[in-house]
Amino acid sequence: MTGTRIKPRPDRRTAILDAAEEQFARHGYDGVTLRAIAKHAGVDVALSNYYFGPKRDLFDAVLVRRAEILNEMRLNQLDECLAGSDQLPSVEAIIRAYLRPLLTGDHVQEEGWKNYYALIAYVNNSPEWGGQLMTQFFDPLVDRFMDAFRLALPGIEDRDLYWAYHCLSGALTLTFAQTGRIDHLSGGLCRSNDLADAYEHMVKFTAAGFESFRQ
Repeated sequence: MTGTRIKPRPDRRTAILDAAEEQFARHGYDGVTLRAIAKHAGVDVALSNYYFGPKRDLFDAVLVRRAEILNEMRLNQLDECLAGSDQLPSVEAIIRAYLRPLLTGDHVQEEGWKNYYALIAYVNNSPEWGGQLMTQFFDPLVDRFMDAFRLALPGIEDRDLYWAYHCLSGALTLTFAQTGRIDHLSGGLCRSNDLADAYEHMVKFTAAGFESFRQ
């Protein structure tokens, strides 16, 4: 008698998170219902309620899942940057530590990460969501990077550093959206889904912006 191989049971909790991530990224928070998410995940809506509760709690769970991964990667990069120099860290090295885990590596082409980045772009550009959620999930990370910029740029006013960071964050958010706008404007010279190319150009441009405050 030949044994029958039993397929592993799908992780239904993960399936709900993946479906919610995709639906929120495509339609925004208000354009999605828990029933639609459950249907997309192939589960009963009661199971979604069991795991996550109301829609807002599911939305938060989607955001925090990958935020924790990204924050750990970026802080590890920052620690390496600060430990690897006997002198003051360079602005470019700090920016690379901030951006590299987000825009380089095989994971950035995975559908789940694309959906997450689109969702972050949506949240960060929403007056309703941006302040509260970005504060909750990312402020401790940003505080660490701001301290590093202060080390790299002694004597520069905090006001200037925060505006420089604002421009860096804005460029990153627009890149996350991958709207195809730059593809059209450049006649195909640039592709909004080429995150590695965006990374190199963003590093050079934003590093020069931070450095300009030395003058």
